[in-house]
Amino acid sequence: MGIFKSTLSALRKGLGRTRETMAAPLSLLRGRQLDDATVDEIESILLRADVGVSTTSSIVDGLRSAVKDGSLRRGEDAIEYLQKHLRDQFGRTDRGIARAQQAPTVILVAGVNGVGKTTSVAKITWSLMQDGRKVLVAAADTYRAAAVEQLGIWSERLGFELVKGHDGADPAAVTYDATEAALARGVDVLLVDTAGRMHTEQGLMRQLGKIQSVIRKLIPDAPHEVLLVLDATQGQNALAQARAFQETIDVTGIMLAKLDGTARGGIVLAIHDGLDIPVKLVGLGERPEDIEPFDPEAFTEALFGE
Repeated sequence: MGIFKSTLSALRKGLGRTRETMAAPLSLLRGRQLDDATVDEIESILLRADVGVSTTSSIVDGLRSAVKDGSLRRGEDAIEYLQKHLRDQFGRTDRGIARAQQAPTVILVAGVNGVGKTTSVAKITWSLMQDGRKVLVAAADTYRAAAVEQLGIWSERLGFELVKGHDGADPAAVTYDATEAALARGVDVLLVDTAGRMHTEQGLMRQLGKIQSVIRKLIPDAPHEVLLVLDATQGQNALAQARAFQETIDVTGIMLAKLDGTARGGIVLAIHDGLDIPVKLVGLGERPEDIEPFDPEAFTEALFGE
């Protein structure tokens, strides 16, 4: 689904802090002989970029083996090895946002408080609208009046339709009304903003499962995409959040917000290796247009490129 156009320059800019933490120190290894000490340095660099202990160990074990058998000799060889490893790990699978065979496509957006979920909903909506698609948004985060108000502001600013209930309304009821409206109005996409919940709150997590169920009463094969918004600045805690959400709903993709605000962009690799969920979108700023599809090739080039 080609609704998002990857921009290498945007990724380069957004990954600036991570590049300072990861790519810049690695570049200092160019011309140096590889030995145990330099491999230890590489290990430290990867951990500081929040690639994660398990993923880093796997990478470093491969490096040590290659250094030992003589296939990698100098720092630049190690950098090329890391770039190839990233490309191979991500693979070339389709990471596009799902599209229903028959409209509307239903996208459910979940995430804990403070990760930038509601802003991410607005960004996704804006991008869909730029593709000429009619979008209806359900303000099902009824536990926080501020979230509904924020979506109302975005609705007026960007010009999309919004269905909302009264403060404290049943999120599932709001979602049901929005699903009926989406079918009646013939929209292309229904985007459902769910309550920002802590993944440890089991009652709220069950409510999320209920929301998914009421959608299916009207559109049996929906939701077609379940995006979990994670905050890139939270590092490994984001992995714990994702695992908890997986127990309640069928998460199909990750929207990684605030990637521009962290020096630990290696979390993208940690998420890929630690979860069987693809990173589909990344947030690179505060503006509606600051959203990019996750493209492994562009990501690797932006991370290591000069």
